[in-house]
Amino acid sequence: MKFSSIVFLTLASGASAFAPSRKPNARFLNAATLESTEEKESSSKSAVLQSVVEEGMEDQTLNMNTGGIQPGRYAPGAQSIAIPFMKRPAALDGSHAGDFGFDPLGFTEDNDLYAMQEAELRHGRLAMLAVVGWPLSELLAPDSMLQNGMAPSVLNGFNPLSLASTAVIFAGLGFFEFKTSLRRTSDNPNGIKHREDMANVWKYGVAGDYNFDPLGLYNSIGDDAVARKGLREVEVSHGRSAMLGITAFVIWEKLTGHAIVENSMFFHPNLLLPFLTAAYIAFTTIYEVSIPAENSKLLQFDYTSEGEMKVENLKKSVGKTITKISNIGKKN
Repeated sequence: MKFSSIVFLTLASGASAFAPSRKPNARFLNAATLESTEEKESSSKSAVLQSVVEEGMEDQTLNMNTGGIQPGRYAPGAQSIAIPFMKRPAALDGSHAGDFGFDPLGFTEDNDLYAMQEAELRHGRLAMLAVVGWPLSELLAPDSMLQNGMAPSVLNGFNPLSLASTAVIFAGLGFFEFKTSLRRTSDNPNGIKHREDMANVWKYGVAGDYNFDPLGLYNSIGDDAVARKGLREVEVSHGRSAMLGITAFVIWEKLTGHAIVENSMFFHPNLLLPFLTAAYIAFTTIYEVSIPAENSKLLQFDYTSEGEMKVENLKKSVGKTITKISNIGKKN
């Protein structure tokens, strides 16, 4: 349609070159008439060009995958969500899971964004395994696998048995890295689905896709692009937290010389941890925490949809209890 319109415009504008001249009428064409004729021709050409542009926009809209992720969720030039006083990097527009505009060193400006996402996901997944396996090894592993009661590591050191075990594990991980590198998984079932989801953003689909979902949880909250992106957001966030956590484990044990499980409420039976957990759940059912737009305060606490009602019911229950206790005291 676009090509035919352009051909029509070209033929229409050049047809007068082959038309016979009409000399008798030429003496009646004054400047005003010529200007009016040129304006009509110009408006006709503009109308044809406008129709070409509109048709092109319609074709582009039809080519967009309306069910996929739309490119960009942040306004152009917006500040970084992770670091509000810094500008958001141009490549981090919110199209990808886990993108909060955090790139203070500018790595995304000169490097392959897909490769960087792949590296982050691999490290995050290893960190999630390590942050669970590290304390479990210190609680359950035999002393022959530990270094003075601590998990073997670069800073804690290795004995021959733990070093051999670590070498075997890393050899297996290296083979897996090789088999899944260079976007070799883009043609598996999930890879095809991811390419459809991200077709409006780029052609590469989603980083970290190994077609591994034995329990079928990937579509548990919805079989659509937005729901899948939401689960990827959760994975990236947990992976980042795990990377910070495992780094803290290593530094703590190096500085103190004690295992991370020593004197910790998370790894030994106690009443403090369940009490804090119950307090956190109770608080979050009543209040929600947000960061206000203005800088008047760091955090803002507001009632949830049912929070105020729960507080009123709690006050009434406490009041009734106090009244009953006081009545019992008066009777006695």
